[in-house]
Amino acid sequence: MDPSMFFLFIIAFMAGFIDSIVGGGGLIQLPALLIFLPHFPVATVFGTNKMVSICGTGTATLQYSRHVKIPWKSALLTAGTAFIFSMLGARTVSLIDPQILRPIIIVLLIAMAIYIFIQKDLGSINSLHLSSWQQTLFAVLAGAAIGFYDGFFGPGTGSFLIFAFIAFLGYNFIVASASAKIVNFATNLAALIFFALNGNILFHIALPMAVFNILGALAGTRLAI
Repeated sequence: MDPSMFFLFIIAFMAGFIDSIVGGGGLIQLPALLIFLPHFPVATVFGTNKMVSICGTGTATLQYSRHVKIPWKSALLTAGTAFIFSMLGARTVSLIDPQILRPIIIVLLIAMAIYIFIQKDLGSINSLHLSSWQQTLFAVLAGAAIGFYDGFFGPGTGSFLIFAFIAFLGYNFIVASASAKIVNFATNLAALIFFALNGNILFHIALPMAVFNILGALAGTRLAI
């Protein structure tokens, strides 16, 4: 086996495990793919990453739905909006010159990693419960902003969603994490559809990595629940 593939399998497992609990698995998986697939277009690396990620996210979503009472109205409204804007974000990635995009990606990755590291207590306190119409407005705005971000870039999306559901809707951690997985699955699916239609997925790399991502997600959701 190619040593780089063995490393990518370990990374996929770790990403699935971390993402299923607190989100942010893409912060380690995407950089690994960019490092080991330097000769492929950025859109192809993104598409491969989405193929792997959606398998773990789908697994986590199914596991949470079996054990957690999910507020489906807010989750599905956010997911629907995020689906549309995620596809727009993926389209934007495909239009940008890779030579310009790679440095931007590196800066975003570093910024996201620092932000999540220093905000250790973010999302630990339930701060506000919104009215029904405010929850609807939140779902649309959050779905649009985070959906576009996930389609265009991705890493940290799950963490943003969890923190948003806790801070603005007053969910506890486990409900917020379960709701975030539903939205994250929708954004991954939208981006994946676009990348797949444009031939931007390396299936021979994505599929075996997906198996390890699923195993990581199973372990992570079991621990969280």
